[in-house]
Amino acid sequence: MWAGRERRGPNVLTAPFHPRTWREHGYLWLALLLAPFALAYVILVPSLAAGLVVTVVGLGLVGVLVLAARGWGAMYRGLAAGLLDERVEEPPAFGRPRGFWRGLWAMLGDVDGWRALLFMLLAFPAAIAGFVTSVTFLATGAGGLTYWYWYRFLPLQAATDGTLHRGAQFGNDWFADTPRRLWLVALGGFVLLFVWPWLQHLFAQLFRVLTRALLGPSRTSVRVAELRASRAAQVEDADARLRRIERDLHDGTQARLVAVAMQLGEAREQLASGDPAVADELLSTAHASTKEALTELREIARGIHPPALDSGLAIALETLAARAPVPVTLTVDPSVTVGRALSPAVESIAYFTVAELVTNAAKHAGASVVRVSLDRSDGSLRLWVYDDGRGGALVVPPDGTGRRTGLAGLADRVRAVDGTFDLSSPAGGPTVVTVTLPASTRS
Repeated sequence: MWAGRERRGPNVLTAPFHPRTWREHGYLWLALLLAPFALAYVILVPSLAAGLVVTVVGLGLVGVLVLAARGWGAMYRGLAAGLLDERVEEPPAFGRPRGFWRGLWAMLGDVDGWRALLFMLLAFPAAIAGFVTSVTFLATGAGGLTYWYWYRFLPLQAATDGTLHRGAQFGNDWFADTPRRLWLVALGGFVLLFVWPWLQHLFAQLFRVLTRALLGPSRTSVRVAELRASRAAQVEDADARLRRIERDLHDGTQARLVAVAMQLGEAREQLASGDPAVADELLSTAHASTKEALTELREIARGIHPPALDSGLAIALETLAARAPVPVTLTVDPSVTVGRALSPAVESIAYFTVAELVTNAAKHAGASVVRVSLDRSDGSLRLWVYDDGRGGALVVPPDGTGRRTGLAGLADRVRAVDGTFDLSSPAGGPTVVTVTLPASTRS
């Protein structure tokens, strides 16, 4: 969710001169300058909501202000990245649903916008406290350390005994104007100057924590974005499948059935003309074409739902392993076959996942062995596939044409049912894919 460069902090002696100290000091300055405007913006939202909530225009205006708070969040994330070395991932972009009212309520309920508003509210007292503490310790420490020079320019002051003194006064008759006292003031300034970076760092850390907690993507927004992307990918995948089925039916099966119809018509004409031998030959050809059309239909249907799954996932995978072009060791935990049956959609996804990974291992990775393991626990099906191939596999995002690689398609299909797809494939191998699927898509 967030990332930052490896930080090497200063030591005690170099802290006042370390770049990190001065970057944090600059951040507190900017945070203080922004704090009043941010607080005014935060106050504006509930004020408008209270006064205009009864009107549609008022609700829309409040929704726009909530969304615009994302811009404030982006600005604070930029400051944190540049001055605090704290890089936080940007929340997913706001996705406005179709329909006026749905879009309006989505704007008003934008979690990332409200979290940015909360950050702005908390940043106000934090910026004031941090700035005052930092500047006080820095100015007092630097002033004490250089007091020996500038105290001589201070005006003369009279003590209670009538003597005149030049310098800072503590109490009624204690003046810092003797060599010993000058050394004490310098020592105090030295201590304050070296304590200053660490006190300032505490406030900088507070802003880092607030930035990570409130300005990064929330779990809800990340999940919604993943589901939205997965749904879009599934829609595209389903459309591509329908087009492929349509093309296969049109170019293959339909053409064969048209040929069968023509052959049957010609055979009828031959029978009518009294030439049964030619008619018999035409009928034999039509019969063969019909068988070929049925075979093509079975192949098309197998791509939608493999018939082997009618006997269960375990048996289907055993059949798949036996026909694989590379030796496959299959281990199915008894928990997979006992208890409540798996959802048909989950079985289909698991089957096609194993089929695709085994094919990739043989075709692209040059693997000599593949191991497949299945187990079930806590309402989830866990699928583990290992191959000893050359590795280097990647889940590549869609290119400019929207086309996906096989692994990207598998990952999208798994995530569409709230599953997880984890790939480990270093160069040189091995490749390990771990897939977790819910036992039922209704959950």
